[in-house]
Amino acid sequence: MPLSIDVFNSGFKPIPNPPGWTAPQQATWPATTASLIAGSTDALLVDALITTAEGERLAAWVQDSGKNLTTVFITHGHPDHFFGAGPTLAAFPQAQLVALPEVVSDAQRSARSLESWRAWLGGQFDEKAAIPTALTSDELEIDGHIVRLLALGRSDGVINSVVHVPDLATVVAGDVAYNNIHMWLWRSTPETRTEWLATLDALAALRPERIITGHKDPDAPDDDARRILDQSRRYIEDFDQATVHSSSVPDLVGRMMEKYAAYGNVYTLLAAAASQFDN
Repeated sequence: MPLSIDVFNSGFKPIPNPPGWTAPQQATWPATTASLIAGSTDALLVDALITTAEGERLAAWVQDSGKNLTTVFITHGHPDHFFGAGPTLAAFPQAQLVALPEVVSDAQRSARSLESWRAWLGGQFDEKAAIPTALTSDELEIDGHIVRLLALGRSDGVINSVVHVPDLATVVAGDVAYNNIHMWLWRSTPETRTEWLATLDALAALRPERIITGHKDPDAPDDDARRILDQSRRYIEDFDQATVHSSSVPDLVGRMMEKYAAYGNVYTLLAAAASQFDN
């Protein structure tokens, strides 16, 4: 039986009283995905969201698949991709929570430094969440099919890894690329933005036809790899130029919104813009 991939999208999460937000509309955290790569009997879950409530929804969704979950693989060490794993691990006690070694160290740091996450989503997640253990291989097997685990480089502030599924010409890309959502450029610098562009080049070198991004607007049209790579590169380049020519947070936000008003989660853009002027 060939592999299949199903995607769970958390939708946008309200942020109560977020720092710096004065707009009349509700501030939100970006819609986040978790992907179930399944064979005839076994399955691998890629990423596990952040809040307890959405973790419970995710666990029920995996149970409904009827598959035997063997592994939960975490693409990178930001809490919004692994703090919600608890309910799934409770539902599938045989499943292992794992990541590449570079990611484990970032996850450990995230678990020790929660101030920003409390400001955004305080009380909604498990502050004693399980930390993934380090894998000793860059491959996993699902019912005889091999998937590749690759640490591509830095993107949204930390090392990001991806799951390459050659059988399906698909990459589950964590936060290396985004799909119709403002990208997490909080505290980015010209140097880190250049690093992110290089990581996108490494993703493109895998020649995927489909890219499943860690943050995807539920209304995004598709998972087309070329479109997603092009829009992610362009967004980073435009943000880089906008920071050079902007004199204030509203100026920077305004310049980006001229091109990206249709993208989801404006609060992500505000946070990124504010971080360029907070020193």
